[in-house]
Amino acid sequence: PVGRRLDFLMQEFNRESNTLSSKSVDQRTTQASVELKVLIEQMREQVQNVE
Repeated sequence: PVGRRLDFLMQEFNRESNTLSSKSVDQRTTQASVELKVLIEQMREQVQNVE
């Protein structure tokens, strides 16, 4: 269940980064949100190894 909870948190982080990118009006914020999404995906891959 720990892995499942972490996976849920990664999904929530991803939703929040999507919201950030869709509401951003300047390029720096958009770029930061893209980098954030990459980091979240990397974390999600690591979470898959947690049981």
